[in-house]
Amino acid sequence: MFEYSFMQNAFLISIMISLVCPMIGMFLVLRRYSMIGDTLAHASLAGVAVGLLVKLNPIVSAFAVTSLFGLLIELLRQRFRRYAELILVIILSLSVGIAITIISSGLVRTNVEAFLFGSILTVTQEDVIAVAVLCVVSLLTVYFLYPQLVLLTFDEDGARIAGVRTKLINYIFSLLVSAMIAVSIRVVGILVISSLIALPVAAALQLEKGFKVTMAAAMLLSFIAIVAGLCVSYMAGAAPGGVTALVSVALLLLVLTYRQLRAVR
Repeated sequence: MFEYSFMQNAFLISIMISLVCPMIGMFLVLRRYSMIGDTLAHASLAGVAVGLLVKLNPIVSAFAVTSLFGLLIELLRQRFRRYAELILVIILSLSVGIAITIISSGLVRTNVEAFLFGSILTVTQEDVIAVAVLCVVSLLTVYFLYPQLVLLTFDEDGARIAGVRTKLINYIFSLLVSAMIAVSIRVVGILVISSLIALPVAAALQLEKGFKVTMAAAMLLSFIAIVAGLCVSYMAGAAPGGVTALVSVALLLLVLTYRQLRAVR
């Protein structure tokens, strides 16, 4: 299976995704921002459409457009806190409308199904390089901003009082979410990225361990889900995104079952 170059590329991307998605997803879930991740995941379709239109790497264009929408969401969220959910609906509608208009106009000849559901056949060496760059940037950013991000996650008002530049950190965090989504669309697919963001973290939280242990457990569960989804999808001829989502749900159910059995004892 791994003698093929596209499988090697897909496996490398899968490893990087399994690190970045739960790492960023941990902060999203604890801040109850999972819907922002889902909105930006759908917004990335507009980035893909724009990239295909102007002959740019779809991962790079998805990152650029999703970052723009992410910054816009954060700006509007700070100004209109009472209408946060409405803002997400507006951004989602705008981005999906852009994507559908470009794709349905006939200006784009490439089949976008691979980006919606994920595809291991279309992963190129260029994609691996783009994903690697975005992953390294994301990991370094979280490493240097880790204390501020943790404080901001649990107590935004306290972080502001403590002198943390909350607005700047929130904007940087929006860019991190955009990078995470951009690196995931090629293998996992746009429609199921949100499951990869939330489900491994939700399963890891059931273990009731410390922050770092929970994040490490989420990364392990994410790695299992993505690699299993990649291998099963190859053998079954299915889209890896759907299989990965099913494996993620199965892992969550297993952890919940384990927790219940431990509580009975």
